[in-house]
Amino acid sequence: MKLYIVGAGPGDPDLITVKGLKLLQKADVILYTDSLVNEDLVALGNPDAEVLQSSGMALEEMVELMVDRVSQGKTVVRLQTGDPSVYGAIMEQIALLKAAGVEVEIVPGVSSVFAAAAAVGAELTIPELTQTLILTRAEGRTPVPEREKLRALAEHHSTLALYLSATLTKKVVRELVEAGWSEDTPVAVVQRASWPDQFILRTTLKNLDEDMGKNGIRKHAMILAGWALDPHIHEKNEQYRSKLYDKTFTHGYRKGVKE
Repeated sequence: MKLYIVGAGPGDPDLITVKGLKLLQKADVILYTDSLVNEDLVALGNPDAEVLQSSGMALEEMVELMVDRVSQGKTVVRLQTGDPSVYGAIMEQIALLKAAGVEVEIVPGVSSVFAAAAAVGAELTIPELTQTLILTRAEGRTPVPEREKLRALAEHHSTLALYLSATLTKKVVRELVEAGWSEDTPVAVVQRASWPDQFILRTTLKNLDEDMGKNGIRKHAMILAGWALDPHIHEKNEQYRSKLYDKTFTHGYRKGVKE
């Protein structure tokens, strides 16, 4: 018995993987996160499939339903927003499914962090500026491990991508400043990345909380922070060029030419 957990991508139906779409099209049962997954994507699935919404279900109810349908020999797709491996709460589902004898295959999806970066035209890892991207969230009702407090992570001064933090911007600003971040650090916020009503806010760390309030952004937002988000970074192109296309740099596919 096998069940598929499929990443739906950030919103745009075209951003599902080919493999994910093929599974949707042959699914007998589609159980999806209706509060987050685009209905237009669900509509691309098998028209004869049983379509079920999971936002009102508790974990045990959801798993019981999936086990029941799989045990009937049906192809079941659990469709989740973004990529299932990032804040997807799949571990708890998989544990119960495996206990019931159900094998699980995960099909990755496009995470909102990458849809947001694409929306603002940003490279998040720029040579000699930052080569590290930290995916995390501010601590709210759900605690984070002590060693992963935002202030500790921010001390690396790398690019930060903050999930689930739109209502915690005062804390975000405080902890980043305490970690030594400049108040002038560029920040880009993308609400509902890749959806038709996508909204982009460019601001600075100093003005982040105020600007979020002015624009009523309280959910479905990815916060990207760091100097890679500088809207004028392209003007500093020559300062941060990679070795990959440097004509003087030798690698396995090209011999460098001396100036």
